[in-house]
Amino acid sequence: MELEAIPGVGAKTADALHELDDPETALREGDVAAIASASGITHGRAVQIARGAIRDRHDDNGRVLATDRARDLYRDAMGLLKDRTVTDYAETRLETFYPSASRSRIQEARSFVADAMERDPDPDILEALSGVDPMESPDTVRVRERCLATADAECYAEAEEAVPELSVEIVEDARDVSELARSYATVVVLDESFAGLDVQGDVRVRPDALETPAETVPERLLARFAANRDRLLAAANVHEAATIDPPCELDALRDALSRIDDDGSVIGDAEFGRLTTAVDDLDAAVGTAESVANDHLREAIRERDVTIEGQDFLSLVEQGARVDSLLSRELADEYDAALDRARDHVIAALQLEPGEAEIAERVFADGDPTFPVEQDEASVSRLRTELSAARDQRAAMLKAELAEELSALRDPADALVRDALELDVELAIARFARDFECTLPTFDRDRGFRIVEGRSPLLDVPFEEVEAVDYAVSGATLLSGVNSGGKTSTLDLVALVVILAQMGMPVPATEVRLERFEEIHYYAKSQGTLDAGAFEATLREFGDLVEGADGRLVLVDELESITEPGASAKIIAGILEALEDQAATGVFVSHLAREIREAADFEIAVDGIEATGLVEGELRVNRSPRKDHLARSTPELIVEKLSNRRGGEFYDDLLEKF
Repeated sequence: MELEAIPGVGAKTADALHELDDPETALREGDVAAIASASGITHGRAVQIARGAIRDRHDDNGRVLATDRARDLYRDAMGLLKDRTVTDYAETRLETFYPSASRSRIQEARSFVADAMERDPDPDILEALSGVDPMESPDTVRVRERCLATADAECYAEAEEAVPELSVEIVEDARDVSELARSYATVVVLDESFAGLDVQGDVRVRPDALETPAETVPERLLARFAANRDRLLAAANVHEAATIDPPCELDALRDALSRIDDDGSVIGDAEFGRLTTAVDDLDAAVGTAESVANDHLREAIRERDVTIEGQDFLSLVEQGARVDSLLSRELADEYDAALDRARDHVIAALQLEPGEAEIAERVFADGDPTFPVEQDEASVSRLRTELSAARDQRAAMLKAELAEELSALRDPADALVRDALELDVELAIARFARDFECTLPTFDRDRGFRIVEGRSPLLDVPFEEVEAVDYAVSGATLLSGVNSGGKTSTLDLVALVVILAQMGMPVPATEVRLERFEEIHYYAKSQGTLDAGAFEATLREFGDLVEGADGRLVLVDELESITEPGASAKIIAGILEALEDQAATGVFVSHLAREIREAADFEIAVDGIEATGLVEGELRVNRSPRKDHLARSTPELIVEKLSNRRGGEFYDDLLEKF
């Protein structure tokens, strides 16, 4: 896919999209979250890019929503769908559905929607979805116990860019590598020329290290799984609640996640835990061991009577002996026992292995007795170094092993979350279809539309109280009826049904058949008479509208209010004539149906929303328009009521004028 060929995608955006693991799949599937993860792309921009990719794929260059009122109804329809989502992702993803005139795009969307309508929006699934969010990329993790080394400047630059988690060092020879090995637990040499290198420490010659990041820097993968643990576990719960096949073994995924701490370190390994505790507790253990030894000697001295002959004391002093030396003759065995106790305490407290214990024994080395007993700081430092190196190497091994296990789960884990989020999109559509008793419409070649038992979910009453409407139009038509009889809501219903249908969505009706409209022009009722300039602009707009109007749906609500009634009737008649000549479909709501029909050069179809009468001052209306029927106006009904109730020549004469 040529990214810059997508409408609205320039070179800079294309470069950002190329950063994605699989930009083509993200664009093809409308994965707004993945697109938005590219640098510099907001969610709103991601929706535009996804739509642009869809349009490009279906050669869909049209703009079906041609007027503000049509766009308002699209937003209303989208709001009803979004209200039924659980995740932010699904709410955004729904915006990739738009009214299209492309047969292939509508069919693609309908295929998705048809499957979605089969879903069961079980409350347990919806609850599980509340914890799912798109996978996120964690901040770069700095790894300080491992480094990369190379003698090549170009390789150095490549390594710094490819593996920002590790320090990259320049080396010239084995001596430089050996120096690094004293500072780092592991040194990874990138140059094959160093193969066979024999230096102390954990030094690995890996020319392919930059090509295998999961092995070179397993922390990257571990951090990603740690950062997304809750999302993955929630997605796993969604799959189980929905009884859909997951892309990976969920128990294996949960087990792997249970071995990663929040910071990406490996947990649950007894040996690593032992070494970590030993390093952390070393100073405390050695300090306590000193106390153990000194307490033993202090008690031994306190309990023993020491006798030294005067001549012996003089001889020892003349030889420069210290008091400790005087005591050693009497307490040598107790001193050795004190050292043994100190060593045993360190070994036991830190749970040292035999090799480590040998170093620990030197912390309290044999020699001339002293009191108080003191640790050998050099030996403590060496023990700390050995334990730290063993800990870091153990950690590196565990990370590498777990990262290798997780590398096989990376793509399935992404799919697990993506499938859960897509399920939310499907469930929102299923809930919309159920809540408003929707069906998928049928597109055919016949001009116009036919709606059976349509009910608008946009009315300000509970949906179950909305009266069903049947309406069919196959050309340029006038819609007459009493005030507040439902003419505007009928136009809204028609527009909403067509918009949803061309989005590929289900429609709130028992049955709908319609042509595939190229454009939807819906003009809401004008607020008062227009001045000369505005009137001229409106006429120019309708003049442009009727040029090439084939395939358009035109809905107009009381256009007569823009100027004087007599002129309005002539203008509307002229517009309807042009639409009829262009084979467009139009519905014009008007109270001037009789006058318009008289002014037109062809026989205009007139439908009527008929009031059945007045009951206690309220209209009783049949909301479904009657075909070829000029509906009576509200004034006529009132005059008729007065004529029937009060009689009299005045009311009878008025009634005859209607």
